[in-house]
Amino acid sequence: QVQLVESVGSTVQAGGSLTLSCEASGRTRYTMGWFRQAPGKERGFVAAVSWPGGGINYADSVDGRFTISTDNTKNIVYLRMTKLKPEDTAVYFCAARRGGVATTFANTYDYWGQGTQVTVSS
Repeated sequence: QVQLVESVGSTVQAGGSLTLSCEASGRTRYTMGWFRQAPGKERGFVAAVSWPGGGINYADSVDGRFTISTDNTKNIVYLRMTKLKPEDTAVYFCAARRGGVATTFANTYDYWGQGTQVTVSS
């Protein structure tokens, strides 16, 4: 079992940056991912990093702008978001899966955080 707690989101202007964090407690050493859900849309993949291999996967829409990283000593996964666009506005969810592949499918993740709102104003 693992519990995931995301940092509080924020409202930022377009072109700005924001870093989200997600702390995992309980049993750790999971593959970690970030997903997001905008109003009226399905939850979509953003980024993931595998355990133990460290393989990283990004959605095309964020590749080159977002960076996922981990601090394994503190069981924290980060999502550094730069060059933010209004279309990045969504509730962002941290997720964990027992498998060692950084998959893009939400239904392959076993545990979820409560979600945090990120709003990008134009």
